[in-house]
Amino acid sequence: MYMKNIHANWILLFSSFIDAKGVAILVRAEMYVAVHLFLIKDDRILLLRRYNTGFMDGQYSVIAGHVDRGESVVQAIHREAEEEAGILLAPDQLQTIQVMHRNSDTERIDYFFFVENWIGTIRNAEPSKCDDLAWFAIEALPENMIPYVRYALEQYQQGEYFTLFGWE
Repeated sequence: MYMKNIHANWILLFSSFIDAKGVAILVRAEMYVAVHLFLIKDDRILLLRRYNTGFMDGQYSVIAGHVDRGESVVQAIHREAEEEAGILLAPDQLQTIQVMHRNSDTERIDYFFFVENWIGTIRNAEPSKCDDLAWFAIEALPENMIPYVRYALEQYQQGEYFTLFGWE
């Protein structure tokens, strides 16, 4: 009886991965890859409020975006910094500070970067996608901050370089 229940639960949990002959089919994960940039000065972090994007509008995040096909994560974060904040990043200043395996509407891999110095003056370079760009004290982050970005910042402060989010 015990084995029967385990088998019944296994079929229930994995029925979408069993073909008509009862053979298990392994499905490889397909993941979106995104990059995020922590700009931190004097215990303050630069955040932007998403606007008119269709994803988490009204929520604060950091400079971020998807990696395009044929683009490395390093190329992507350089592009995003220029597109969103009008700044250039010195390649030797860029530090990878965290990788997050995230489960949301799909599985995702997020790379978080940090730089202390950049070239140019920070400005809202995408006003059609961002309606606020401001520095916030790390100890007083806005309530309406994207949860996984807040979690990544908390884990970064604790020295964690790899995190899981949304797998609970």
